[in-house]
Amino acid sequence: MEYMILINSEERPDAPAPGTPEFAANMTDWMAFNQRLIAGGHWIAGGSLAPVATATTVRKAAGSAPVITDGPFAETKEQFGGFYLITAADLDEALAFAKDIPLVDATIEVRPMQFRPDAA
Repeated sequence: MEYMILINSEERPDAPAPGTPEFAANMTDWMAFNQRLIAGGHWIAGGSLAPVATATTVRKAAGSAPVITDGPFAETKEQFGGFYLITAADLDEALAFAKDIPLVDATIEVRPMQFRPDAA
């Protein structure tokens, strides 16, 4: 079965920028986690998102034209920061992977995929 793991955490304005030695050091645990998913045949897709300040939101409501605004769809401390799409035997295995994501302070949501048009 396929599961989407949604990672929400507080953005850190002091986070190291990609391409810096500090960023590479910060990514060590993440790359090990990614490799574990890949080596075990669980990896389908995954990635991290640019900061929420780069977001653009399209709001749609019945009977109204779509409205495009800068920024996230909601004001919250935690922001959607990345995801994994994995294959796992069951929810317990997917949750075990979610527990191992190398973040200290985060909310990690695990949901079974209901439909994916490119899935076999």
